[in-house]
Amino acid sequence: MKHTPLYLAALVSVLLLSGCDKTPKTDTPVIETKVEAKAIPGYSPTQFYATKSYLGNDINHKADALLVASDETGVFNLYKVSLDGKTWTPLTNSTTESILPVGWFPQDDRVLYRADQGGNELHHLYVRELDGSVKDLTPGDKHKAEFIGWTDDNQFWVMSNERDPKFFDLYSYNSTDYQRTLVYQNNEGYDIGALSDNGRYIALSKERTNADNNLYLVDLQSADKTPVHITPHQGNVSHGIYGFSRDNNQLIFGSDEKSEFSEAFAYNIAEKAVKPYSKADWDIMYIGFSKDDKYKVEAVNADASTKISITDQSTGKALQLPELPAGDLRGVTFSDDSQYLSFYVNADDSPSNLFVWKLSEPKAERLTQALDKAIDESVLVNSEVVRYPSFDDLAIPALLYKPKQASNSTKVPALIWIHGGPGGQSRTGYSPVIQHLVNQGYAVLSVNNRGSSGYGKTFFHLDDLRHGEDDLQDIVYGKKYLQSLDWVAADRIGVMGGSYGGYLTMAAMAFTDEFKVGINIFGVTNWVRTLESIPPWWESFRESLYAELGDPAVDGERLRRISPVFHGDKVKKPVLVVQGANDPRVLQVESDEMVAAIRAQNVPVDYVLFPDEGHGFLKKENRIKAQEAYLAFLQKYL
Repeated sequence: MKHTPLYLAALVSVLLLSGCDKTPKTDTPVIETKVEAKAIPGYSPTQFYATKSYLGNDINHKADALLVASDETGVFNLYKVSLDGKTWTPLTNSTTESILPVGWFPQDDRVLYRADQGGNELHHLYVRELDGSVKDLTPGDKHKAEFIGWTDDNQFWVMSNERDPKFFDLYSYNSTDYQRTLVYQNNEGYDIGALSDNGRYIALSKERTNADNNLYLVDLQSADKTPVHITPHQGNVSHGIYGFSRDNNQLIFGSDEKSEFSEAFAYNIAEKAVKPYSKADWDIMYIGFSKDDKYKVEAVNADASTKISITDQSTGKALQLPELPAGDLRGVTFSDDSQYLSFYVNADDSPSNLFVWKLSEPKAERLTQALDKAIDESVLVNSEVVRYPSFDDLAIPALLYKPKQASNSTKVPALIWIHGGPGGQSRTGYSPVIQHLVNQGYAVLSVNNRGSSGYGKTFFHLDDLRHGEDDLQDIVYGKKYLQSLDWVAADRIGVMGGSYGGYLTMAAMAFTDEFKVGINIFGVTNWVRTLESIPPWWESFRESLYAELGDPAVDGERLRRISPVFHGDKVKKPVLVVQGANDPRVLQVESDEMVAAIRAQNVPVDYVLFPDEGHGFLKKENRIKAQEAYLAFLQKYL
């Protein structure tokens, strides 16, 4: 199992989100590029970001509406959407902060949602009342709160680190007057993973290293609420919590003890026994159940794509879905009585579109047209899964995007895209960042270098305490692979990425002379400071971080050696740096100092700083500005 509670998360998914069709078309002119007899229209960043991004699709208690967030106003706001998609009623009207949906109340149309402040990741939980008024359920300015779930008595449960910034305690809230009760005080640094529907049990995880952790069960009705260890094992084994069965009798969890990949197991609470539950040829990402327990939903990470299976638990047979567009299903959600199913379909060449299917009907209804109508869908490009040998002949998986302008007579410049993490994964699915660059004639190779999740535990741990070394060579050999393609301009290859991908981008520019340009999107440049300044709420996996990346008190010399900020004099090619001022993971000072170090060498460096963003850009205006900066930089230097 790829258990990755790692410090540097992958480039925030909102960079890759899609949307619907409620923004007017822009007046930006279309650029025509001649390729044989066919013209390929080139679109502006504004046109690509005229697509709408969606979050959430919870079905309400009456099964007549969905709760959906859309960024059509420039930031995410909530909408009550009729099941036929014809009526979109605004529920919030924020102009500054994105409103992220949690869900409906079980018996009425009150809404829970969360929001932070300018990207600082200090999320609070809010309730929107039926009259439209809003109440902050977790007030305060220095803590964060996360929703855990509802229980059968219609109480909702929330974890908060207000008592101790390092650890999250668990509270239950009365759904009528919002009075809360401290249910579990977390003094030992456990991660709260799941809550049973009857409110009796919680499942906890405790990290030892990035390769080994343990799961615990707490009976909240017991006198002392002592965590009971349920995953005894020898050696390094990584476990992950999927959730409790609807009858509250089993905890379903993942483990890589018997396989390279995560298999599912069931812990019987009464018998205190573990039995195999499900396995696949890849990691099992998720197992969940419809609210009436009729259907089981299982998701598998199959070579960077998500494969969903839905099983009727009474018959053991797979639910046969209606004909759908090509792509991955996301956000599979049933109504309370399992009469309706809501989900998104997402593909490389299609942003997420929202569907509702009444299971008694032959056809699912598509509620949105995500891609802006100004863009010709046939212009977008599907990726190809490829593998290439690295310096030690290790096969490196990647996704290759070939521009439609490219041919052996029309060679195009290329970019290597590096995901975050470091244990993240580049996956299939729509990315306006990548699709726009490919549309403008840049090939993109999204590399899953060693250390990426999804390819087995051996592959995942190959970069432990080797960051900026072996994984950097995987990026260099990605360039060599691109140079082997007869439609790539071998002397015009750059590198870009966000978060840990931003770090490897800067490492490539400082420690190799392979790439013509680099685009660093909020990347770490000083590992010593970064690891010393992790947010307090990540205390529970500090030791896991150190096992993966190094302890600054012990490994300081190596961390300084691989930190680009100390080697700015080695950067000889142009660099673009993009940063959010409120980023709690990669502090602004990281990018400030990196830019200063490069400028001191009179090397071209552009710097884009967003004062109202964090680790990832939620505001559409800022996403457009970032994309414009990428394109202008590449057009000038690549």
